[in-house]
Order: sequence, then structure tokens, then C-alpha cells
Amino acid sequence: MAVAPESSESMTRLLIHVEGETEETFVNEVLASHLYGFGYTSVSARLIGNARQRDRRGGIRAWSAVRKDILNHLKEDAECLSTTMVDFYALPQTGEKAWPGRREAAQCAFAEKAASVENALLADICNEMGDDFEQRRFVSYVMMHEFEGLLFSDTSKLGSGIGRPDLSPMFQDIRDQFATPEEINDSPQTAPSKRIIKLLPSYEKPLMGTLAVLEIGLDSIRQECPLFRRWIERLEQWSQ
Repeated sequence: MAVAPESSESMTRLLIHVEGETEETFVNEVLASHLYGFGYTSVSARLIGNARQRDRRGGIRAWSAVRKDILNHLKEDAECLSTTMVDFYALPQTGEKAWPGRREAAQCAFAEKAASVENALLADICNEMGDDFEQRRFVSYVMMHEFEGLLFSDTSKLGSGIGRPDLSPMFQDIRDQFATPEEINDSPQTAPSKRIIKLLPSYEKPLMGTLAVLEIGLDSIRQECPLFRRWIERLEQWSQ
């Protein structure tokens, strides 16, 4: 894990709420070292809702549980920024686990899907924190459509990162069907992870997804994925 440089100024701390170990590794091993160059003194990932303790049914935790974690963090540390890094795909839409804005986003055009959820999350956090809350302290980010979409930013390195360079041309064929990797769609058959599994049934996200994203690196993802890039730019600007 990267270590922040020492600073005599007041601390600027960033906690990124993620839903899986691959995203946790990405934050700690790739993103943190980049953001330290923008004045942060602490950048760390937190698995939302004690993700390691989830039962085998899997799935992201209910928004009510995630919101509790975020609110506690914001209240306990007045100098921190909190943000999310969660997959749009499979976010609960209805029932007790529902995430704000997700059901409505299902009917939106691609360009509006992430914003529908992100704006609803921000509104909910601001409502819970009260009128005195500085809303820029919470940056909501929803990955389109899931983490594996980012891996299509460089299909050559995706193939080599998972030890299957022979699959890179087929990954590129998928990538060429969409304007950006973030637009690779989210049905149970065609979500990015499902497309990878179809070509490589032994794909294991915690291991292979981590190897791939470390191989691909931040710059390629940022260049190819405009929604991801917008999130990174917001984080860069917050600490200035």
C-alpha cells in the first residue's frame, strides 16, 4: 500500500467505500499513490457493510447499511472526504435493500444512468447530515456498468494481466462494439464480467481482476472511461 508523504498542514483524508476486494486493491495500490500528489494525507478503501463477512449469496449490501457507514465516517471526522466506488450493475432496485435512484435509472438513457443514482445518493446523505453539512465532502460515484468494464480500457493488457494474451483480440472485438468501455451493457448475459467469463470460465475477479487492473494502470482507464475520469478529477480538485 502506498504511503502518504508527511505534511505539516491539516490532514486531508479520503475514504473510498468499495464493494469488493478487487476495488479495494485498486484504491490502495493504484489510486492512492496518484491522489497523494494532490495533497491528500490519507487515502484508503473500506469494504462496505463488512463485505468480507457477507454470506455466499453475495450481492451488495442494502443502502441503509452502507449509508450508516458513510454517515458515521463523515460525523466522526470533520476533515474527511467520503466517496463511493460501486457497480451500477446489480445495485438493488426495489425492496429494503434498494439504492436511491437505481430503479429510476433503469429507464434512463446511458448518459443519465449514473447521474440518476449519484444525485439521489448525495441528496440522501445531505438530508441525513443536516443543513450545516458541506456537501462537497461526499462525492458519489457509480461505475458503469461494473468494475470489469474498466478492464476493457486496454484489452491487450487485460489479456496479459490474466495470463491469457490469446484472448486479447476477442476482448477487443467486444470493446469495438461500444463508444467507451463504460457502455458495455449490464444484462445478466452481457455485463462486462459475464462477457469475460464466457471467454474464460475460470475467471476469478479477486485474483484476475486485480492482476489485470494493475497491468492496465490508471492512465489508460482514465483516458478511455469519461465517467471514471470525471470522478478522478473531482477528487483531485477537492484537496486543492
